[in-house]
Amino acid sequence: MKIKITSLVIISLLSVNSLFAQTNHDLAKSIEQNRDFKLVKEKAQAIIKTGFNAGDGYIQVWIRDMNTFIELAMDENPKEVENALLVFFKLQAEDGNILDGYTPAKDKKPFTKKKDCVNTALAPDYCGHKNTVATDQETSLIQAVYKYVTKTGNTQFLQTKVGELTVAQRMEMAMVYLMKHKWTEKYGLIIGAATADWGDVQQSGFSGVDISKKTKFCADVYDNAMMIIALKNMIEILPQTKNKWQPICDSIAQNTMKYLWDNKNQKFIPHLYLDGSPYPASFDENKIFYHGGTAVAIEAGLLSKEQILVSLQKMKANVKESGAASIGLTLYPVYPKWAFENPGLTPWQYQNGGDWTWFGGRMIQQLVRFGFVEDAYECLLPMTARAAKNNGFYEWYTKENNPRGSGTFRGEAGVLYKSITMLEEWSRMQIKN
Repeated sequence: MKIKITSLVIISLLSVNSLFAQTNHDLAKSIEQNRDFKLVKEKAQAIIKTGFNAGDGYIQVWIRDMNTFIELAMDENPKEVENALLVFFKLQAEDGNILDGYTPAKDKKPFTKKKDCVNTALAPDYCGHKNTVATDQETSLIQAVYKYVTKTGNTQFLQTKVGELTVAQRMEMAMVYLMKHKWTEKYGLIIGAATADWGDVQQSGFSGVDISKKTKFCADVYDNAMMIIALKNMIEILPQTKNKWQPICDSIAQNTMKYLWDNKNQKFIPHLYLDGSPYPASFDENKIFYHGGTAVAIEAGLLSKEQILVSLQKMKANVKESGAASIGLTLYPVYPKWAFENPGLTPWQYQNGGDWTWFGGRMIQQLVRFGFVEDAYECLLPMTARAAKNNGFYEWYTKENNPRGSGTFRGEAGVLYKSITMLEEWSRMQIKN
């Protein structure tokens, strides 16, 4: 009797496995035959060849953007990538902080403030700038260096001298800066100004990009997830730093889940304020779900597969309820009109509910990485469809799916290219097997 039951179970399992294999094969064929994928990849390769500035609306090379298209850039302009990374280290301040971006000094006309034209003796031909409310410049550079070194195998780059210090030493300097100047001992987390999800515009000030007396400091998941990724990256390519930085990395990961993860609602809280919220008690900020920060948290390895699936379901529900086009939807529900003094962050604008492939694409990559391939394909389609329709890449999209902001936005090009490539690699393995 036992033998008969076991045989039936085996037959059932074989049938399920056969159906699963067939489903995977069909999905793989759909990925291979998707015309938009080919068009988007070709367009991405073409615009990366034309430079590293963020897009038509930005003259500067931004490190947070470059970090997301550096792998594609290495295929097209490998030597220029190395030079660009070195410029960021040449512009590094004595306290270790890294600037947002730079441009040749001859092109400094758009800079009206002294802080927006930072020079150093090591880089006299460049002007740099920094949005001081953000806390992802240093971590973005470490991640970019990691991608460069692991893809090229050029570990000697880490010993390249920039002034009196090597790149490796300057990488640690950047991390030390964050621990000294962007750290809360009370919570054991990295801090920054109160912004919308991963954004670099705080709730106070007309422009909102500079720390001021009105700045509300807080810890959020995006900054800390970026720190965790950066530390993991640095430890891997600089193993001699492991004893010092691994305990810090582990501690930040533990504290992120301890203080920022809302277990009851299965989401990250928007902000953990150090000195009270800037918003009235009648406003429940925790109703807001941060899409971008959650995607980066998954990349940092903070969530289980079950938690990832719950997060994805929330993102899909937000897209359906809001009427947005993709899970690139920055956050939902959006902040009310009075929440930000910058007029560009009214509801559904820019980082306050804009639809950004730049971060939605990173969620796609994590879905592939953790085995949610069918979901990844489904969620990627509206992103590639609009890129194909618009014959290019835009900074963000409205709730109605209209393109806005910088054209030829290389951040979007980079994440779409990598997302498609990851799906194609998966499909080839399915067809091969």
